[in-house]
Amino acid sequence: MILEALNYAASVPLTPAAFRPHIASSVSLSARARRCAKAWAAHEANSQAQVVETVKTLKERRTAVVLGSGLLRDVPIRALSKAFDTVVLVDLVHLASARLWLTAKGLRNTRLIHRDLSGFEEAMAGKPIEPLGFLRQVPYLDLVVSANILSQIGVGCRRRLEREGQAERADDIVPGLIAAHLEGLKGLPCRTCLITDVSYRVSDRQGAVLEEDDLLAGVTVPAHSTGWDWPVIPFGEGNGDYQAVHRVIAD
Repeated sequence: MILEALNYAASVPLTPAAFRPHIASSVSLSARARRCAKAWAAHEANSQAQVVETVKTLKERRTAVVLGSGLLRDVPIRALSKAFDTVVLVDLVHLASARLWLTAKGLRNTRLIHRDLSGFEEAMAGKPIEPLGFLRQVPYLDLVVSANILSQIGVGCRRRLEREGQAERADDIVPGLIAAHLEGLKGLPCRTCLITDVSYRVSDRQGAVLEEDDLLAGVTVPAHSTGWDWPVIPFGEGNGDYQAVHRVIAD
């Protein structure tokens, strides 16, 4: 708890006021990642390998953008920093611990950007949803990685609507946000790499399925070249009597 408190306190002055409400959840996720390091290791290795393989296909390696860079665990930041002139890391929050890691590794060609990638505000205002439109302004863009963020767009939207007393609007809004992210990636004039969980299953120690659902809100699962299971909540985490396994795809 002390480490979490220090990380939170150190992250506040480094984070613009509009994004500070997200620090607590990022600190919580960071703590879970440490607790579940062994269970998450294969997922993180698979995610990093997918990015590395994508980089190998590129003729030019000037600027790479990582959407959902967050904790810097599931994307090979050092390999990207070595391969590209500039690496832009985009997320709601980059904790002080992540910033310290970048400095310690001497990754001086990385740039951190705070940005809401969901398109939620536009959707609520009835405006066209173009959450990735800003990428068209990035010069010399050769690679965009969407790193385990797509499903979180829907989860975050539902939670926000619940807080605002508009939960009934989720089924109308969430599919549009997820589709907009996928369309945004497709419309980019560069190579893209999509890594996302698409569904989950909760089961007990006897193997009985307690819950399962689609994480893309009915949007068609994108074409993909590979996939794997990610034990997001392994046995022993939470109350210890169940596990939650997410299905991940990548291309």
